[in-house]
Formats: sequence, structure tokens, C-alpha cells
Amino acid sequence: MSNNNGLIDPADSVLLLVDHQSGLLQIVNHTNVHELRNNVAVLAKAATLAGVPVIATASVPDGPNGPLIPEVLDNAPKATYVRRQGQINAWDVEGFRRAVADTGRRTLLIAGIMTSICVVEPALAALAEGYEVYAVIDASGTYSEEAQRISIERLSRAGVKVVDVLGVAAELQQTWARDDAADWAAVYGSVSPGYAAVVESVFRAQAEATGGDGAGAEVKWAEARGQLV
Repeated sequence: MSNNNGLIDPADSVLLLVDHQSGLLQIVNHTNVHELRNNVAVLAKAATLAGVPVIATASVPDGPNGPLIPEVLDNAPKATYVRRQGQINAWDVEGFRRAVADTGRRTLLIAGIMTSICVVEPALAALAEGYEVYAVIDASGTYSEEAQRISIERLSRAGVKVVDVLGVAAELQQTWARDDAADWAAVYGSVSPGYAAVVESVFRAQAEATGGDGAGAEVKWAEARGQLV
């Protein structure tokens, strides 16, 4: 379960990525598809950095729903992939439920396409079995703004906690005092260009103050190519 302070406990969490497929992406109409793909990549990367197990599945990937988008497995190379035999609700698949149970974890972070089906159905089913469930809403998409709003309300009323990608990342990260802090900074920068610019400025200022590799980068670049005036 989550920590007693109400935050996500990375040691008890598992990330479920449901039906992030190229064909289904073409139906998404309530948000920018590039941003959605990026958010899925960031979520998978954050889970990997935090040591959170990732379970992915796709609905008829050899049909019009299309293949799993590469952002999923590229950013979660240790993910478990669960095959389905046509079931719409991933939770109806014994192998999917078993993969979750085998982690020994009881907090589920779920994202998928489409929200109203691929998130709502397994989220409510898992909630009924006593799991604590979070829906990562900006890594999930559907065919209209209305459908997304309805899904959020239905999930919330049922007791599913609706969260966003960077909120989840921060709760999984927990502290900047870790060896992979730069990787986490890249996670935030991938979603927020403004944050990425702040990180670039800080790193450059540190390099200038210490004489590090990034100091005078523009001059060094031009000198190396004989293009300095």
C-alpha cells in the first residue's frame, strides 16, 4: 500500500502499461499525440530508474490496433510483456493478473489507450480485488475531451487516485541525493522544456565556476573547427 503519508511507495508499486499501440494512438483526439507518447516514455523511464516493475500488454497487435509503441520497451527494457487472446480488459487475462501478483506488490500505477476502456476496466477490476490503484492520466489517451473527463470522474468516484506523470516521478524518486540524479533531471526536462532550460543553465554556471568541461563551450566548439572569429 502507499506510505501512511498518502504518497506512492516505490517499494510496493508496479507500473501497468496497457495498449499503448500505434493504431490506437491515431484515435486519440483530446491531447497532442507527441506529448502523449513522450509522457509514456517518461513514465516507463521513471519506473525503471526507481526499480519499479513494469508490465506491458497489447490488444491484438497484429491487427488494426497496431504494435506496441517502441517508447514502452525502449524505456523499460526489463518489462514483462503479457500476451492476450482478444480480451478487451487486460485484467480478464489470467497471465496478466498472475504477473501482477508475482511482483508481490499491491499498488498499481496504470496508464493506457484508450482511457475509458484500457485504463478504467483493469483499474476498477483491480480495485475490487483490494489493490490500491493510481491512474496516470496524462500517459493515457482517448477519442475526445468528454470521454477523458468522464473517465476521470468515473475513476475518481470509484476510489482510483488520478495522478500525472511528473507527480508520479517525484514520488518514485523521493530524493535528489542519489547517484542517478542527472537521469531524474532529464525525466523532468523531457516533460517540461522550461525545467530542461533551468538545468542547462545551472550545469553551465557550475562549469564556468569550476572550469569544468562545459566552460566556454561555444568558443571551444568554434576553435576545434577553425571557425572562431
